[in-house]
Amino acid sequence: MPSVQSGKVLVSGANGFVATWVVKSFLDAGFAVRGTIRSAAKGKHLEKIFGSYGDKFELVVVPDITATGAFDEAVKGVDAIAHTASPFHFAANDPAELSEPAVKGTVGMLESTRKHGKNVKRIVITSSAVAIMTAKDTALDEYDWNNGAVQAVAEKGAAAGNFDKYCNSKVLAERSAWEFLDKYKNEVGWDVAALNPPLILGPVLHEVSSPSELNTSTKMMFNAFTTEGSKTGGGQWADVKDVSRAHLLAITRDLPEYVPLSAVNKAEGKNVNRFIIGGLGYAWQDMRASAFTPFLCDTHTPTVDAAPASATHYQKGIPGSITSRPRDMDNRRAQEVLGIKFTSIQDTVGETLEDYEAKGWVKA
Repeated sequence: MPSVQSGKVLVSGANGFVATWVVKSFLDAGFAVRGTIRSAAKGKHLEKIFGSYGDKFELVVVPDITATGAFDEAVKGVDAIAHTASPFHFAANDPAELSEPAVKGTVGMLESTRKHGKNVKRIVITSSAVAIMTAKDTALDEYDWNNGAVQAVAEKGAAAGNFDKYCNSKVLAERSAWEFLDKYKNEVGWDVAALNPPLILGPVLHEVSSPSELNTSTKMMFNAFTTEGSKTGGGQWADVKDVSRAHLLAITRDLPEYVPLSAVNKAEGKNVNRFIIGGLGYAWQDMRASAFTPFLCDTHTPTVDAAPASATHYQKGIPGSITSRPRDMDNRRAQEVLGIKFTSIQDTVGETLEDYEAKGWVKA
């Protein structure tokens, strides 16, 4: 389906870490934005930082995204949707604490759009790389699904690991979107794209008054730079600005022809429109090293494994302790279809540390 080049975009959960940057990306590109928030109080900070955009920016209160018809009014009169609202934490006891709002929020958004979003041409779902992660020898790509986490939660319930519970919620939510589109494709006038970033890092634009209020991913990075621990751990990462830009590109770019989920076939190159954003491997002490020795680092993958002695205000890591790093994910499809260029680890770390210092969280 053709892309959307102008008009109004609905951004759900607009006061979140990623969503606030998504709002900014669309406003900066000339779109009008309607953001959903759970309460009027959640919108005060957004009204302050986006006040200069005037009537291009508006907020609506959706107190419970799991309620039937929660988005019925919000979808009216918009041309595209970025659905970012979904829980992200590793403290759920009952797996349904994560999966229920993730699935009901996603399906509810699509159902409201089917019934009331007459102008909508595209919906972008903020999924996650954890919906892709699975055991294999080659690089993970958009054909992969984390069926292991779904199975673990189905078998163990509340006894499943917290990470599996979160992964399960992201798999079920994304699949519910594709299954909904499969069912109603001939009825609706819009298509769907899913973005699958791993751990999202970068400077904070949403309302946070102290490091203790940081969301899960940004708190992990702050702790890695400022506290003991996280010396040699790692994973895959994405820059928050890249993720926000990917939402814009996924709406303003023409996408490949719709493929039903049941017809996905890697050998034939048939895939639904899901895209890995970022996904390159890192170790925390590589992150620390990249902040202080940028010329020793490749564009994306660091070649050093600890910050130097000159890094007086941040944790340094343990030189030589990294014998292997998490592998990169295959993000070529996002580069080819969306045309996105990914931020270097040096720039992500540098901008984030500048943000800490500007906020007074770390001494400059």
